This record gives sequence, C-alpha cells and structure tokens, in this order.
Amino acid sequence: MSGHVRWMVRRDMPEVLEIDGGVWTEEDFIRCLRQRNCIGRVVESSDRLAGFMIYELHKHRVEVRRLEGTADALKAMADNLYMKLKTYRRSSISLWVPEGNLEMQLFLRGEGWRAVDTNKDHYKMELRLNVPKLERMS
Repeated sequence: MSGHVRWMVRRDMPEVLEIDGGVWTEEDFIRCLRQRNCIGRVVESSDRLAGFMIYELHKHRVEVRRLEGTADALKAMADNLYMKLKTYRRSSISLWVPEGNLEMQLFLRGEGWRAVDTNKDHYKMELRLNVPKLERMS
C-alpha cells in the first residue's frame, strides 16, 4: 500500500465523516477522542484519507470503537493494531461489527479474528495474542 498510518488531527474530520458514512457525528468523534485512553489514527494515501480507526487502550486489551476504509487501509490499520498487542503486552483486540457488514466480518476472519459474542445485531470479533498471525510477525 502506498499510504501510511498516522495520528488523526482535527483537519481530517471532514474526510473521516465522509468515510464513516453518517454512523457517528463529529460530536461523537470529539467526545470519544477527548477520553484519555482513546486514540484516532488515519491512513493517508496520495494526499487523501483511505481509512480511519478509533480505539481505546486498556491495560490488557485494545477495544476498537470504529474501523472503516478501503481494503488496503484496513490491512494497514490491522497491522498497526497487531503491533499494539506485541509492543504493549496486551492480550486481545476486540471490535463490534454490525451483522450486515459481511465484508468487515470476512476481512477480520481472514486476519485471524473470531466471533466471540453477539448482541441484537452485532458480532463481537476478537483477536487474541496467541493467534498464529501474531506469531508470524515476530
């Protein structure tokens, strides 16, 4: 991929909102990012954003709140998250995926994630540190 993952900044918000497709409002993003443990990252490719992620760092896990973008951007962000597990000794990454978002479910499954819980219309997808994908990255 020709892009790179970098910190999300305020001027990214119009493109992030466009990629998000109206799921969250700008106020939702700001409220989340003001939390001490919440981080926003974007993938920039050819002077345009290709994707974004919002995640929370916890002592032993990473909880992804939003993850959207092109296939290449998703791969770049997933690789960035895998390094968070290895580097900071966290044991898992989780993300609630809407039942209707088959593309995201299949992408995550291909990356070694597993569905571990459900609610009314979402699957909780999780990747644990002992997944072979992470061992290959060593």
